[in-house]
Amino acid sequence: MTEPIGYKLNPKKLKKAPQYITPYLFLGAFYYTEDYEYFDVIKPYLDIPEKPKSIEELSQELNEKIDKLITKTKNNFYASKTFAESRYEKKFDKIFDNFEYAKKTGAFPQYLSVATSGDANSYLVMGSSGLESASEFNINSSNNTAGYYYIEPSLKLYMNKPPNMIVRFFMDKLLNFRWIDVK
Repeated sequence: MTEPIGYKLNPKKLKKAPQYITPYLFLGAFYYTEDYEYFDVIKPYLDIPEKPKSIEELSQELNEKIDKLITKTKNNFYASKTFAESRYEKKFDKIFDNFEYAKKTGAFPQYLSVATSGDANSYLVMGSSGLESASEFNINSSNNTAGYYYIEPSLKLYMNKPPNMIVRFFMDKLLNFRWIDVK
């Protein structure tokens, strides 16, 4: 005659057990069998070995994971392709718009953008025939100027009144904008 199998309490699982479980545990009892009347109540807190999975179950789980991964990859590739196609269409639409603009006005549109070089000096760039080919670019709001900020490589920003010494110092040290007095 075979005896019923006894299971040990798992201390890690028992830490998370609610307090109402304690009356069902006998003080000092280490093994509980399935014929214990409150076995179903304390079952989650026992070390019960799981049955090993069969090869068919493991194979099925692996196939499901691989199918999910293939589906996810296909979706990502489709989204990437769709995004790339939309960017391609927008880019060529802009090129065609620029040609239409050039037909009407006789010149391509010039865009003003900020470009940075490797040494962290920023400067304004306007198309291929704008600032880069000019020796100097001036921003001047009136003839009555107190001075200007000189910004590398060749930009002058004129101001009506000079900044105080603190502003000059920090503009020079942090932004590399040098103040030059005109008067």
